[in-house]
Amino acid sequence: MINNTKKHKDPRILRTRLLIKEAFVDLLQEMDIEKMSVSRIAERATISRVTFYLHYRDIPDMLEKIADGMIEDFQGVINSQPVNESSTEDMDWLMLERLLEHIAKHATFYRVTLGSRKTPIFTERLFNMLMELITERLEDLESDNNFYKAGIQKDIAIWYTSSALMGTIVSWLRNEMPYTPHFLAKQFYLLVHNEDKNY
Repeated sequence: MINNTKKHKDPRILRTRLLIKEAFVDLLQEMDIEKMSVSRIAERATISRVTFYLHYRDIPDMLEKIADGMIEDFQGVINSQPVNESSTEDMDWLMLERLLEHIAKHATFYRVTLGSRKTPIFTERLFNMLMELITERLEDLESDNNFYKAGIQKDIAIWYTSSALMGTIVSWLRNEMPYTPHFLAKQFYLLVHNEDKNY
């Protein structure tokens, strides 16, 4: 157990994985994932094929691990600083703002993985994470939320809000992020909360 933790945090391993990830992102801007090979990734990352296989079994395994890392990053960002729990409104849109700020900070990676249709694993993972977050929020609010008051089934409210948020993030990336994370978070919050009040 100790060895695994140490291995995971070894700066040489982290650096090599970063090189592989950056090489993958570069190549994905040039070609479809099906045309990508371990040799091409290794060459672009300036490592050997043997080194690649020390970290990943194959390209699907690499995608799984990079997607896992993406979700860990998102969860870390969301949980990084406490927000004023007494204000549900502040909590919702500030959490979204943090998420969008992180995406903007790593725009190239997210534009390629989330903004394109080449690697659905990333959008699927993010969508699942958003569904979990939204489920938690609706359960916290219970009978206080407007969807409940309007008689809308909880699962339908979750599907609707998760899909809307996912679609907004993807469209924002595909349109070269024309709005700041702060503005987009506030707009999305106002849109969803005004819409659910109309039911």
